[in-house]
Amino acid sequence: MTAGYGIGILGVGRSLGSRIHTNEELCATTLRGTSPEWIVEKTGIRRRFLVQGEESASSLSVAAARQALDGAGISAEKLGAIVACTFSGDYLFPPLSARLHRDLGAKRAQVYDVQANCAGFVTALTSVSDRMLLDPEVEFALVVGTEILSPYVDWGDNETAIYFSDGAGAAVLGRVAAGRGIRASAFSTDSSNFESVRLRGGGSSFPYGRSFGAQRVATMEMNGLATWKQAVTHLPPAIRRACEKAGIAPADVDLFVFHQANLHLIRYVLQKLHVPLDRTYTNVEDVGNAGAASMPIALCDAVHAGRLREGAKVLLAGVGAGFNFGASVWIWDGPGLKEIR
Repeated sequence: MTAGYGIGILGVGRSLGSRIHTNEELCATTLRGTSPEWIVEKTGIRRRFLVQGEESASSLSVAAARQALDGAGISAEKLGAIVACTFSGDYLFPPLSARLHRDLGAKRAQVYDVQANCAGFVTALTSVSDRMLLDPEVEFALVVGTEILSPYVDWGDNETAIYFSDGAGAAVLGRVAAGRGIRASAFSTDSSNFESVRLRGGGSSFPYGRSFGAQRVATMEMNGLATWKQAVTHLPPAIRRACEKAGIAPADVDLFVFHQANLHLIRYVLQKLHVPLDRTYTNVEDVGNAGAASMPIALCDAVHAGRLREGAKVLLAGVGAGFNFGASVWIWDGPGLKEIR
């Protein structure tokens, strides 16, 4: 069945943890022996945002979702699907998407969570867009990328402490003119370095309540060099393939929005694609790496910075632990703009 319309992004929103955590604070407290300048040289990151008090995955997700719904000009009752992209929801189960269903009052929506790590947002956008093109009953959908990473960081580990933020970003999908919205996606996986980025605690091999001696299982572990090599090797081909399927070249893309892992990584990938640096929008410098939330947060900030015009060719791309690589090409249709809170 071929729909007589496209599926596009109608509204965006984001919410960050309320505590600003600077490089200066990090180096003066838990990461002694490093300097703020060294962190910037390695990552481009100057600060992160962390939750505090009663803030949670669900509270940040609801705030981002409400902004996106407001921008799209629809009520939650019209949603036919809610997809949450996270590994750090309020609970191991039930899913974060079910909490959003309840708190937003989205009575008609199907819910499910996607666990593709930092590639989760582009993965979920593609899967729910495919569903919407095949099922006319799903007129609107909400995709939320959320991570509360600070509880899982060893703040004395310079492989992880320098990167991670807490936040949520959201997008509302709906019908747009034929030929607009999502045009093509491409995904691939290289599991040869499966163990390079991991959080073992809470999994069935390392369940809560059992002692594992000196093994580090309760916080994230990352091999930064292996992660870099995976990204620069496999993300550019995924981007090229998505562009080829959409009938364009990378040079034709008006704006690239990446998972905000590392400023230098983003620049390196663009150089491999022979694309000028002004064709991307980054906020990793001021927001940090918010995992599956970082791409929708960056997209939201790009919209509010005026970097997207109607008809622009937009490419979303990310790398997730495992390793997963995903990219999708969109013809922008212009969501409504509301004040970011």
